[in-house]
Amino acid sequence: MKSIRKFAYAAVLTWSALNFAPSLASAQDEGGTFTLPHEVHWQNAIVPAGDYKFTLQPMGPSEILTLRKISGAPASFMLVVETAAAHDSAPARLIINSKLGESYVSAMNLPMFEVTLHFAAPTNPAKEIADMHALSAASSAR
Repeated sequence: MKSIRKFAYAAVLTWSALNFAPSLASAQDEGGTFTLPHEVHWQNAIVPAGDYKFTLQPMGPSEILTLRKISGAPASFMLVVETAAAHDSAPARLIINSKLGESYVSAMNLPMFEVTLHFAAPTNPAKEIADMHALSAASSAR
């Protein structure tokens, strides 16, 4: 009687392990690597130059982008991002813009995952107010 119970327990354990293994394998995160040639603002984070590995994890209507520095001093970042379907066949790329003399990432095009990630421009109200004040003082001096 005990041997039948042990056999049934082993069979159920084996069946459940084989049944769950494909779903765990298919739940792996999508990702890749890239190199930043210089420091950039990425939403509210300052990301130093270097080689990075990224992963995308679905989280409801948005996704979690995890960046991990793989060269130099270790660093990692986690960002919640909005996604849009990528309809073009352009190569994968980071779109870096400049604002007030600083670079920031505005989008990440990932056609291999059929998605484009959009990032908010960094906000630094104190610097913007200071720059606007300096601009208005210069224009009133004319």
